[in-house]
Amino acid sequence: MSAHNERPVLEVEDLSVAFHDRGGELVAVRGVSFAVAPGETLALVGESGCGKSLTAYALLGLLPANARARGRVRLEGRDILGLEGEAMRRLRGARIAMIFQEPMTALNPVLTVGAQIVEAIREHEAVSRAEARARALALLARVRIPDPERRFGEYPHRLSGGMRQRVMIAMALACTPAVLIADEPTTALDVTVQAEILDLLDDLRCETGMAVVLITHDLGLVAEHADRVSVMYAGRVVETRSAETLIAAPLHPYTRGLLAARPRLGTGPRRRLAEIPGQVPLLGAMPPGCAFAPRCPFAALPCRETLPSLDAAGSAAGRVACLRWNEIRASEQSAAPLGA
Repeated sequence: MSAHNERPVLEVEDLSVAFHDRGGELVAVRGVSFAVAPGETLALVGESGCGKSLTAYALLGLLPANARARGRVRLEGRDILGLEGEAMRRLRGARIAMIFQEPMTALNPVLTVGAQIVEAIREHEAVSRAEARARALALLARVRIPDPERRFGEYPHRLSGGMRQRVMIAMALACTPAVLIADEPTTALDVTVQAEILDLLDDLRCETGMAVVLITHDLGLVAEHADRVSVMYAGRVVETRSAETLIAAPLHPYTRGLLAARPRLGTGPRRRLAEIPGQVPLLGAMPPGCAFAPRCPFAALPCRETLPSLDAAGSAAGRVACLRWNEIRASEQSAAPLGA
């Protein structure tokens, strides 16, 4: 991981996603903005239901029929949010690709993995079947699948979870995209395989210069594999900073709660994991102020009445959407209790 000063390859500005039905409009993603430079990894972090995956689907034009996205999404300087049909299909997989959360449902069970990679290549490039096959075999080797020739002819159910995830990565990289979105790429994998997959993504990012958007709920992964972090809660970004500074000194109470809930390995006495009480509010029952206020130990009356904007975090590089973050930090630094 390193600092990146190049122009962003992906820029998302004020992205919102709303679902429409007979009951009206339900807004699931609210004013999300971020940018990613070539060779950089940005992590989108939050609990299930916070809008991380929905944000990714909006970027790729994969929203359900009753959902609408607003805002601006620029890929390599081109606004792609309004693209539909063939125009979007030409970009999807070629310039922006995605590794889905569960490879067993993302891969076609009746086609061999080799045939699926070949299809991904020939969909976007005018190459012969033989050339596409050679490239597919090279991709399988690149993602460290042993005996690529044999695995090329296997069906997905014959492969382990880690192998299937590597096939998904190979398919995503088939046309050398500028941006790779990895949606919980290590779900249901054991710890050793998780590390291998994420190390592989890091190596491929360094080799190709692609930007990576890593969607996860695991701040442990963020500490090791991300350059910057945007923490999402109830469809909004509530804190965005460098991974190093955010892990060392989180500002938003929700980020603090996520970090406190991380399991810690060690030889000391066992303790119960901390937990954030309550749950993410339902789309149709968002509180009028800060959405996290009902679960926040620092919430005061203004928090319950005023929706905080994502403002510059003073001397702490980044931005945070909390009315009291400065008070909370000041009280901790002075070791004085903060009253609500």
